[in-house]
Amino acid sequence: MKILYYDCLSGISGDMNLGALLDLGIDKEYLIKELCKLNLNGYDIKVSRDSRKGIEGTKVDVILQDDAEDIVSEHSHNHESHNNHDHRNLKDIKEIIDSSKLSSKVKELSIKMFLKIAEAEAKVHGKPLYEVHFHEVGAVDSIVDIVGAAICISHLNVHKIMSSSVELGGGFVKCAHGIIPVPAPATVEILKGIPVKLGAVPFETTTPTGAAILAANVCEFKDNNNFIVNKIGYGIGNRDTEIPNVLRVMLVEENNLSNAFKVEKEEEVFQEIIECNIDDMNPELYEYIIDKLFIEGALDVYLTPIIMKKGRPGIKISILSKEDKLEKMKEVLFKETTTLGVRGFKVYKTMLERKFAKVNTSYGDITVKEAYYKGKKIKSKLEYEECKKIADNMGISVREVYENLKNEI
Repeated sequence: MKILYYDCLSGISGDMNLGALLDLGIDKEYLIKELCKLNLNGYDIKVSRDSRKGIEGTKVDVILQDDAEDIVSEHSHNHESHNNHDHRNLKDIKEIIDSSKLSSKVKELSIKMFLKIAEAEAKVHGKPLYEVHFHEVGAVDSIVDIVGAAICISHLNVHKIMSSSVELGGGFVKCAHGIIPVPAPATVEILKGIPVKLGAVPFETTTPTGAAILAANVCEFKDNNNFIVNKIGYGIGNRDTEIPNVLRVMLVEENNLSNAFKVEKEEEVFQEIIECNIDDMNPELYEYIIDKLFIEGALDVYLTPIIMKKGRPGIKISILSKEDKLEKMKEVLFKETTTLGVRGFKVYKTMLERKFAKVNTSYGDITVKEAYYKGKKIKSKLEYEECKKIADNMGISVREVYENLKNEI
């Protein structure tokens, strides 16, 4: 399972996040090309190498020009002039994002992050959600930070996102409202229910933008982990503080292998299937829903085209799950789909004994899944994600990787 892990040893901000994800391998030109679809004018992105306490990484600066608050869009007649970004609210931000040519997934992630900030600001200032005026996070640089985060996260296409506890810093910070304590009230509100640390340095280490990136995307916060680390990126912050002012991100996989292999015994188990039929939902949403179900612990999710009453075409969503995950599955279906009801039933499943072995090949170590029936190996299979990674790195097709490896396993 491919996991993006945030190590927030010195907190997180929007620019540190972009730096870390570029350092992890996201192409700068790809990010800039996608950001152009936002139809925002008047900014430049500066990407450079820098270091903090001897740790080198990527530093990203969004540099505003004089006309940074002008919005250039084919739908610009629908927008008021936002020369003062203090007047931008959630509706304004949604219009900017929705009128862009970004993918539906990037739009959804972007709005989800802004919604986290809006909800926190509304709570802190005692105002209705759509009456909250964004201040710092309504500026072009913050819009670029948040939408850039959505672009990078969508491009990585990981199975789930995890994080360490989050360092918030201490002291006081100056903002549009004046001098406020660190962590800022909005930051604390966004991170409610999330493990945090305080006071490592007398500065703000986690901004509302950084907090929203974590709150909207991370499904599990955990410090003690058992990972295989495949790739590391460092995003460089603006201050040279007592601790390294860096955000570390890693592409990891859960360490399910003990030494060279792991064996899963042949077993017969009962599991649960939960289903619902849908005929009135935007089909673009299915990908997001499937990803969400897997993040919440689904063992399998699949879609079946069906004909419903009155001859209406529809989709049946089926989820295979352990019993203790059923409530989570129902929650996703009720919150994320148009269904008004679900059904469930137990199924009987027989699983072959499996061995996951690391095999040394001409491409390096590759994980191979071997299946046994009554103690005899009857089939084996290369791990697709590893073959895909080899193909991407070498500029060849996945089919060619499979062909070259079939005689080596």
